[in-house]
Amino acid sequence: MHVHEQVNQMRRPLKLVVVLAALLAVPALAADDYPKLRAGQWEMLTGAAKDAAPRKTTLCTDDAVQKELISMGTGMQKEMCSKNEMRREGSRMISNSQCKIGESTIVTKAIMTFTGDTAYRTEIESTYSPPFMGMKDAKTTMEGKYVGPCRDGLVPGDMVLPNGQKMNIKNIGNAKALVAPKAK
Repeated sequence: MHVHEQVNQMRRPLKLVVVLAALLAVPALAADDYPKLRAGQWEMLTGAAKDAAPRKTTLCTDDAVQKELISMGTGMQKEMCSKNEMRREGSRMISNSQCKIGESTIVTKAIMTFTGDTAYRTEIESTYSPPFMGMKDAKTTMEGKYVGPCRDGLVPGDMVLPNGQKMNIKNIGNAKALVAPKAK
């Protein structure tokens, strides 16, 4: 395998980690402030300006999973971020953060707009200094929609990644090895 192919293979899961970190940064408001999403199966399309097509992730969620995602987001913030400002404006959550991942500082602005409890759209703009895995900046759009009760053998917490890999977020290992200590 060529070095270029190895780097590309490493970037895929790391991009997922970065996108999840950005996504989890938004729910870190107090659970009372965060809009509750309908329990069931969700499809999320994630796209970046440089990607040819959006990538689809499927998630089966319920109230307990949502609470765990909020808790994970809060925990990741405490470990990674020196700045995290959030506010809710009606159906929108607006977040500005400064976090460390590896040796890079990531500055992110995210706007998450909810359509009731059945859909959301998140627009994320990030810059990395120094560049992270060759990325200097990124614009990412995430769209999630409720598609009905959990099916296809999925149980709450199950996530099917764009490559078809299935995992349960309740079993995600400790990501601290990928994260630098809290910035001062």
